[in-house]
Amino acid sequence: MNMIAQSQSGTGKTAAFVITILSRLDYSKPHQPQALCLAPSRELARQIEGVVRTIGQFVDGLTIQAAVPGAVERNAKVQAMVVVGTPGTVMDLIKRRQFDTSNMKVLCLDEADNMLDQQGLGDQCLRVKQFVPAFPVILQLYSHSYRMLPKVDQILLFSATFPDGVMKYAQQFSPGANEIKLKRDELTVGGIKQMYMDCPSDEGKYDILASLYGLMTIGSSIIFVKVSKSIIAKQKPRLSRAQKRETASRIAARLQQDGHKVVAVHSAFEGQERDSIVEEFRQGKAKVLITTNVLARGIDVSSVSMVINYDIPMKGRNDAEPDPETYLHRIGRTGRFGRVGVSISFVFDRKSFQALDYIAKHYGIDLVKLDQDDWDKTEEIVKTVIKSSRAGTNLQA
Repeated sequence: MNMIAQSQSGTGKTAAFVITILSRLDYSKPHQPQALCLAPSRELARQIEGVVRTIGQFVDGLTIQAAVPGAVERNAKVQAMVVVGTPGTVMDLIKRRQFDTSNMKVLCLDEADNMLDQQGLGDQCLRVKQFVPAFPVILQLYSHSYRMLPKVDQILLFSATFPDGVMKYAQQFSPGANEIKLKRDELTVGGIKQMYMDCPSDEGKYDILASLYGLMTIGSSIIFVKVSKSIIAKQKPRLSRAQKRETASRIAARLQQDGHKVVAVHSAFEGQERDSIVEEFRQGKAKVLITTNVLARGIDVSSVSMVINYDIPMKGRNDAEPDPETYLHRIGRTGRFGRVGVSISFVFDRKSFQALDYIAKHYGIDLVKLDQDDWDKTEEIVKTVIKSSRAGTNLQA
């Protein structure tokens, strides 16, 4: 039976679908791909691969392979029972006939709302599905024509969020699925104490960030950024995707110049370099990571005690509206599996404040305001939460 499953960040969704996948395999065929799991980023695909290996160590004969850029040689065949990859790479491998999908039993999409909603990934996921045998369902394609697809056992869609519009499409992608859904006000994790700081200006956010550095290194922290209007004003009206990604690197370089140890990662980095930086952060060799939304979803680093929204997540043309789903995924990088965590969002003008206010009302969040003019009190509030040993500790401020 197909399944669409929604649960809060850090509650074990990956383990749930990995166990399901392992229960479906024919272990007499170790070199035949039987299960495909797609993820929106190489970092998440690599992490899922690691979970499959960890849980699968108790299963004799299991074979696993990654299908991310650079992982499969040009003329090599994919010869593993479980394949974990990104849509574009998987599609290329199928087209080059390096990946035989004829015996596929399970197709799983992690962070499925992002995979189905995001234009590029949505297109790629559909194309992969056309090649991977799926349920006998009439699927509407881009040409508005219809095509009958042959059968596999199961299509699994997992995510912490499923906006209404995406849910309708998910139900078409995984027809007849059993659905596990949460109410909107149940989506935020009790162990994450959500706060905000009213910064003096867009440029002034940097000084606040630098002042928070000592708190960021109590455990480890992730800072999420996007391209800012001030950067756009200083450069040409339209920035390329690579230039936008460099915002994380610019802020990281400035912090490093001020004597702070931080690392940055974004999708302009080469794949192996991204893997290396994330692993350095995972092992605690780097305590502060600055990134874009490339790491907003699914990445599990147990030591993360703080998430900072340097920029409030926005969506739509010219960042016209708040993005509650991305906010929820970002803060979900902390407070995982019952741990305590802090999220701090920066606002500086009417638009950013209204965007955060919309997100708070959307999820029924009681935000705690931190006072930039009283750092002793701010540090006391944040440290109380981070050092608490019990998720869900009530914070009085």
